[in-house]
Amino acid sequence: MSFAGKNLKYLRKLRGWTQEEFANKLSIKRSLVGAYEEERAEPRLEVMETICHLFSISLEDFLFKDLSEKTGGSYLERRRSSKLLQSGSAEIRLVPMKAAAGYLNGYGDPEFIDELNTFTLPMLAPGNYRAFEILGDSMLPTPSGSVIVGEKVDNLEEVKNSNTYVVLSKQEGVVYKRVLRNAKSRNKLTLLSDNPVYEPYQVNAEDVLEIWRAVYIIQKATPAPRWDVSQLAGMVNTLQEQVSSLKKKLN
Repeated sequence: MSFAGKNLKYLRKLRGWTQEEFANKLSIKRSLVGAYEEERAEPRLEVMETICHLFSISLEDFLFKDLSEKTGGSYLERRRSSKLLQSGSAEIRLVPMKAAAGYLNGYGDPEFIDELNTFTLPMLAPGNYRAFEILGDSMLPTPSGSVIVGEKVDNLEEVKNSNTYVVLSKQEGVVYKRVLRNAKSRNKLTLLSDNPVYEPYQVNAEDVLEIWRAVYIIQKATPAPRWDVSQLAGMVNTLQEQVSSLKKKLN
């Protein structure tokens, strides 16, 4: 009995790769990865050799041993699994911007969630976490492209006013906002942006599918702006001219 299909799926998930990402690494079509995992086809020898090289395992083990019963497929994987168990760190699944639209339909689908890439943060306490890449400038100074790591909130009664949350709702999809609970209307939530250009709006509590309390923000480091003295002087002169012009108009 060959365990090739089962082991291929197990090893892919061990690394947190999607079928598309794994297919690219193996230089094959994504549909073939699906066929191998569902055991509708047997991987070609060259594909199996590539997998064995990637995971530092023997071809014999890949074919005839159920690797999911072992701690990991290689020494490095065994160390990684051991560290996760010792630290209690939970794997965090990342919802990138390109997957945000599909998340509205797939948030409750274990197969969809399982396809998301994962990472860990050693400073997190044990819990249920998910990470979302945000798009747009509504939460400036948090820039577009930042990743919000959120802890699952199971009860809307636990939502605290003015704290930031990632909210998944039927109408709005995935948004990152400050949330206000209406004391008079318990079935409404007000969502506020940090950027004052954007007006607050309300969503029905019954339309909220998931809510995640923001615990960490991950963003790219940007170099501090370097100001030239002459440039600053020019800006000051321009402001003074504008102030003088306004005074003349007022007088």
